[in-house]
Amino acid sequence: MTAGGNCRIPGTEAPTGKRRSVESSDVTIINTEEHVHADERLHGLRGREVLEVPLLNKGSAFTDGERRALGLLGLLPPHVSTPDEQLARAYENFQRKTSPLERYIFLASLQDRNETLFYMLLQRHVAEMMPIVYTPTVGEGCRSYSHIYRRPRGLFIAYPQQQDMDAILANAPVADPEVIVVTDGERILGLGDLGVGGMGIPVGKLTLYTLCAGIHPATTLPILLDVGTNNEELLRDPLYLGWRHARITGDSYDAFIDAFVRAVKRRFPRVLLQWEDFSKGNAARLLARYRDQLCTFNDDIQGTGAVTLAGLLVAMKRRAEPLCGQRVVILGAGSSAIGISDQIVTAMIAEGLSESEARSRIWLVDSHGLVHDGRPSLEASKARYARARSELAAWNAGDRFDLESTVRRVHPTILIGTSAQPGAFTEAIVREMTSAVEQPIIFPLSNPTAKAEATPADLLAWTGGRAVVATGSPFPDVVRDGQATRIGQCNNAFIFPGVGLGTVVSGARRVTDGMFVAAARALADWPALTDGSDSDALYPRLDAARAVSRSVALAVALQAQRDGVAEPVPYAALARHIDARMWRPAYPRYS
Repeated sequence: MTAGGNCRIPGTEAPTGKRRSVESSDVTIINTEEHVHADERLHGLRGREVLEVPLLNKGSAFTDGERRALGLLGLLPPHVSTPDEQLARAYENFQRKTSPLERYIFLASLQDRNETLFYMLLQRHVAEMMPIVYTPTVGEGCRSYSHIYRRPRGLFIAYPQQQDMDAILANAPVADPEVIVVTDGERILGLGDLGVGGMGIPVGKLTLYTLCAGIHPATTLPILLDVGTNNEELLRDPLYLGWRHARITGDSYDAFIDAFVRAVKRRFPRVLLQWEDFSKGNAARLLARYRDQLCTFNDDIQGTGAVTLAGLLVAMKRRAEPLCGQRVVILGAGSSAIGISDQIVTAMIAEGLSESEARSRIWLVDSHGLVHDGRPSLEASKARYARARSELAAWNAGDRFDLESTVRRVHPTILIGTSAQPGAFTEAIVREMTSAVEQPIIFPLSNPTAKAEATPADLLAWTGGRAVVATGSPFPDVVRDGQATRIGQCNNAFIFPGVGLGTVVSGARRVTDGMFVAAARALADWPALTDGSDSDALYPRLDAARAVSRSVALAVALQAQRDGVAEPVPYAALARHIDARMWRPAYPRYS
């Protein structure tokens, strides 16, 4: 999304447990429980200046008294609207849009002018609107970014500007952010290199931080690192807004990223930095390089791993089987696949396997076939899961060992897709899997929807309804023999907002692997998934995301204490702190 405002609104002070404020030399915003005196809090902002700040603007909901105090007389229609009236008007306009992209643009424009109303609308229609501001529609928003651009949000740091890194961070519209999401736009969802268009991902992720976990929108900062693009279509596009240059790689790229991290540490030493949609060649190594230097994580690796593990744990509970007894084939061996594999291994170790035994339960298949140690120049992350070439001698599959031959020989109980190859889970492959497994678990996780390895309807048809299915993008219920089956969405939004909230509230100095395992277990223990009230899906409904995030945040904060990266706080006090920090969109009162 593209959104912004003309007023510099910095981050919050440390939580007091009583109220939350957003302060600057220009303006202070306090939740509706506080009464705001215009002269004291707005520091001279009047008239259209007030209307131009999305977090201050109330639009037609300004009262008569506020209009007089703020110099708004005549600048608004005379009727004073209630929030419900504004929500009805906004939803009516949303529904009039005829395509997901048009709805995306409408919501971006609403966020540009009235951010509180934007979040009130999203909270009222979570299940309907989350797929618009996040996957799958955000992918089309990124592809069209330079053509639908309205107003900026966050920071753009281009490679030629690296000497100005400190000055750029000083210009941030947030003075003291709690959470930064950064991307270089090279691997946006399953769409590849979208250059500066990748900014839609940090903006969308931070929208979910606020929507799901209540992180105050005035304390979030999206950043796009523009190191060029290898997308020739973008480079030929006369409207492309990014740096028109081939992607910087190698030592020059690493030096630029290092300069960025050092500048962030100087300017925002307490911030949580989330890496998003970096290429498989950079994601894991950047996380490994910086995870002990600042509070940071990679959602594609750790968040995807945790949310996938949660779904598998739910499936295991329902079948009364241990995860350590499963055979797992994963199509795709990039950052997401490695993150999923690592989380599964951690869980299997907790069930009693050694690390080598746990790894032996996982088979990775990439674009060159099964990953094995006979292949030259394997990346380190893949090498950890490489099968011994000697064990494949009896397969009679030549040198490729493709997905079909792997499924035929391994008879996996779990099949996961992170390949962005639509239709890769063919009927033949699924029927082969089902011939040896009574109730196969199949997760086509690639985003957006068009990149899914299979559709839930096909998977259930090919398995006679026996498959246990979850997807990365939202899919409708599947109706078979008059019975509707809800398809759970393996959505990172059930994990990363809660991880962020738990990290911020606990004051964690680092983000540990244990914190993500705790997040996965908290999600897997969600009551609706375990008490039989929502037993046809492996994940909660999207409208439960805020409550889920609270549970995840509490589990993460407690694990941070156990891991020694946060100071000990009693459980009850920690829960109160989390509740106090979850911002709820409501208009402040001015007089």
